[in-house]
Amino acid sequence: SMPSEMLLKIFSYLDAVSLLSVGCVNKLFYHLANDNGIWLKIYSSCFPPKRTISKKNSEQTETVSLGCAPLHDRKPGYWKKEYIFKQIAAVKTRVMRLVKPVDPCTGLPCKNKEAMKACNLRWIIVLKDKTGREHVVEKTNVSFKDTSVTILWYSTNWPCLDILSTLKVFGVMPLLPDQSRAASKNGPRRRSLIAEYHLAKLTESSVAVGADKLVQLFSLNPGLLVGLWKEQNEIAFVMASLHYHKLLERSTLGSATVQYALPPNKPVLDDIDPEYGLHDYSLHLDMHGRSCTYLCGTFKSLFCRKGDIADGYLRLTVVSLKDNTKHLPLSGTLGLSWETDVFKGNVKDCYMMDVTLLDENGKPFWCFSAPVYMELSSKASSLYDYMGHIYTTHYADSEGKVCVELVWLEGTKEYFIVNLVLYISIQKVNNWYGTNY
Repeated sequence: SMPSEMLLKIFSYLDAVSLLSVGCVNKLFYHLANDNGIWLKIYSSCFPPKRTISKKNSEQTETVSLGCAPLHDRKPGYWKKEYIFKQIAAVKTRVMRLVKPVDPCTGLPCKNKEAMKACNLRWIIVLKDKTGREHVVEKTNVSFKDTSVTILWYSTNWPCLDILSTLKVFGVMPLLPDQSRAASKNGPRRRSLIAEYHLAKLTESSVAVGADKLVQLFSLNPGLLVGLWKEQNEIAFVMASLHYHKLLERSTLGSATVQYALPPNKPVLDDIDPEYGLHDYSLHLDMHGRSCTYLCGTFKSLFCRKGDIADGYLRLTVVSLKDNTKHLPLSGTLGLSWETDVFKGNVKDCYMMDVTLLDENGKPFWCFSAPVYMELSSKASSLYDYMGHIYTTHYADSEGKVCVELVWLEGTKEYFIVNLVLYISIQKVNNWYGTNY
């Protein structure tokens, strides 16, 4: 029953974020919160009019460029949109400046972490049950590595696993990311769908990664871990490992229902090089357990001979079983750490693997971050220098495979990588380089 004039007067004292929030209450509030007079005042206070000085006939005159027509000539909400677009553009400019410098070892922007903080980027998961109801989980623990970010979601009120149908990972950014105050989960935000997973018969359709006394871990591609309480078989936590390559675009440029599509690589043909696409690869490898790093290194000048192309894959040998001078020790005992509000633990013999493969121009060619696990091999070590149990780790997706062979030395209590091979899909190489193998 309050007159609209009085509501407008009240709204005129609100800041931009509060004004956008109050516009979601009902149709009347939405209409009033679009008032051009209020938004022009907000716009002008944030983006002062440009002043230009011109000289004519030796007389100096000052003109103020408002760039606007009378208020009644603009549609309702015009200045609101102008303000939002200007704020987003300012943040985008600052982010692009941060991601411009590139690390030569990884081929990725040096300041990914700073860029994500500059736009107040967060990640949430949305669990959808079989009735269509959505459950949003926002409480996270985030850890940054050289080439990836690992997000751990935990809650004291997870919905029952049996009633869940899908899990979606979203990048979330406030509509006005340049505000000085912290983003509120009830404030205006934009969602960008990163990945969607089906949870029906989770334990049967996913890969069991490992377990400790409290939880069991199950892996869903790409890069998602679901931890279930052993006793109740209910969700304890969810962990995702997201590679930095194009992560900002996927977390901000998609919609709430459609994932952002990465632009295809434009191949540059090289008719002079007979082995174009077979050499000068660089690999940056990071093996970590979320809170600690076991191995982080760069390997250059990787190549594949034509005779090593088989079964639809190019073979890139990074560490050879025969060359013990390049065998790599790992720092610490492999395991994946987790925590909730009450409990925490470490699941042994599994870890996060971050692979960043660069082409001969230093451009990211194949990138992923995913949970992997070790299996005890039935064969004994044939190496004289390493007498111990052999473990293997395998990863595969549509673009390639990774095979790792490790030896556990009981005397020194450490793992050694004695064999590390990448297999790249011929189809990917042909599409990337415009070749035909």
